[in-house]
Amino acid sequence: MRSAAIRPAPANKELIWPPLTTCSFRNGNTCPPSRLAPSFSTRAVSVAPSTFASTWTIGAEPRTEATGSSAYISISIAIVAMGLLSNFARTIKGDPSKLRWMPPYLSLLCMLGGIVWILLLPLQQYSRQTYISENALLPGQVHTYFTGSDQNIFRAYRHEVARVIVAPWTHDENGTRIDLPVQATDEQRGDKFIQLFRNAGLKVGRQAYRYWSSGNKYEGENIYGVLHAPRGDGTEAIVLLAPIRNIKDEVNLHGITLLFSLAKYMKRWSLWSKDIIFVITPDTAAGPQAWVDAYHSQHDPRSVDGLPLKSGALQGVVCLDYAMHGRFEHLLISYDGINGQLPNLDLFNTAVTISSGQMGIDTRIQDQPSSSSQDRQHAWSERVLTMARGMASQALGHATGAHSVFMPYHIDAITLTAIGDGWQDEMAFGRTVESICRSLNNLLEKLHQSFFFYLLMESNRFVSIGTYLPSAMAIAAGYTVIAIYLWIMSGYQVSKKHQETTRPETNGHVPKQSPVDNNQDKKSTGLAAIQFVAIDRNLTLPIALLTGLNLVSVLPIFVLARLHHSVLAESVGFAAFWSLVFPVGLATLLAELPTVNTKIAIFSRPTADQFVAIKSLSLLLLGLFLTVLATLNFSLSMFLGLACAPLAFVDRSPVPLELALVC
Repeated sequence: MRSAAIRPAPANKELIWPPLTTCSFRNGNTCPPSRLAPSFSTRAVSVAPSTFASTWTIGAEPRTEATGSSAYISISIAIVAMGLLSNFARTIKGDPSKLRWMPPYLSLLCMLGGIVWILLLPLQQYSRQTYISENALLPGQVHTYFTGSDQNIFRAYRHEVARVIVAPWTHDENGTRIDLPVQATDEQRGDKFIQLFRNAGLKVGRQAYRYWSSGNKYEGENIYGVLHAPRGDGTEAIVLLAPIRNIKDEVNLHGITLLFSLAKYMKRWSLWSKDIIFVITPDTAAGPQAWVDAYHSQHDPRSVDGLPLKSGALQGVVCLDYAMHGRFEHLLISYDGINGQLPNLDLFNTAVTISSGQMGIDTRIQDQPSSSSQDRQHAWSERVLTMARGMASQALGHATGAHSVFMPYHIDAITLTAIGDGWQDEMAFGRTVESICRSLNNLLEKLHQSFFFYLLMESNRFVSIGTYLPSAMAIAAGYTVIAIYLWIMSGYQVSKKHQETTRPETNGHVPKQSPVDNNQDKKSTGLAAIQFVAIDRNLTLPIALLTGLNLVSVLPIFVLARLHHSVLAESVGFAAFWSLVFPVGLATLLAELPTVNTKIAIFSRPTADQFVAIKSLSLLLLGLFLTVLATLNFSLSMFLGLACAPLAFVDRSPVPLELALVC
């Protein structure tokens, strides 16, 4: 028998020996009786005499109390489940007709299982601690030097920037009153920014854009400066972007000031192996979109100017949003992109690790209140709300900051926003950005090792796609089960059998049946009393109806994309209202058609089987779409699946139908 040395048991835990009935050793000794388990078969055990004092040679290693209890519980649950399944199988074998009621309940069970699954994810046992997959990032491993005299440079830049972006503006600074009642023009503002970039030693470019969208006129000018890496070849670049007005339409004075300060500071260092591009845009949507489109030569030359100065492939983007006029407490990290796209999780984890670990600045996500404590953030209810806000943002697919426009080009980007009233100043914000750039500067290739699909519960807890995807798949499977159930229902007609049963008589007396015979008769009445007749499905109307409705659904999208923004909200509400009313009206219209149209057969009233076939194909198509969509935008698939759940259990057929199961 194989010999294995038993490892010492952990402290404070009882050592449980493998169950044995008898055992013996080569020196003639026997195992202690207290260690024997008479319910198991005999196994011979031997120990070498030279190692008897310290080594047992039993065919299995000992278990601790916790491990043994978990194993026994799992085995017990498996035995109970197997017993229930065996009983269910025997019941169905005795009366297969009971399978008729199973599919609707199985579908409901799938949908409820998907909901329970997603609600379990915020628990500590099912979420995971974030970690860095790309070893080259080395977040927080460098010393930052953005401090001291750089604060005076920051104040000087703030004084210069405020003159052109905040007007009318009156402020007392160091005893000097500044009064500029006339707002600077876009050209004056651009000239000033170009001057500041050139004074910092950067090459400068400017880009004008002017186009119309949804009745809105977007016009402005992007100013950017390029710091060429002393140790690089210009094939890779990092982008630092600061909009003049943030997503809340607030003036981002300190964000732009910090951008100029970092540009002047980073120019003094010769350690950069990637170019750094400093971009200033008028807003968080049109300006960044025009710039990134022109950077990749995907712009319309009639409305957007090209870029006179470019660099290499963009490895990462960090957007600065510091609209506060004082010190801050937390950093809000925005990471949601357009259409639910997400950056590589390593970029997000790098920002969190540097901010929380190296700089001591607490981080928030998904508009978490800055007043919430750490204990409250760890609560299940708070994690569910954070996850729900993230899923809602991804399902809606709108931009959450200037970083969102970079996602379609597979460029990882985040936005750092200063929130709350605390004691952190602009130097701490600058050191955080500097350390993030130092980490991105270490990359040898694009971020690819970590996840691109994930849900965040906190800034340091997440679940990956392999954990949360089954919930959406379970909901989609519920529609597929109902669709198959209805498809079988539409292909068979259920009717009762009419047959006389004769029994042998003896002298005019009917022999009595035994209890066994009575039980067999009761079990056989399920399928013996009914018969299933196959019928031909008429799929002309169902297929034509589904094809027409899918083609018509393109019309609202085409119209909404070209409406003026002033009527967009009302139009969306109108389209949503008719999306609910139109199916009811269409079903009523079909029910009012003549039973048989002698002129045009397709305009006859649908039969009960056709109603069932229409619903079956619709649910099958819905389940297919939800399954595919879950791999691209999980949140949208989840919300659509839950919103359409009542449709799976609505019966429009005029007469009750049963599932025809051929056994």
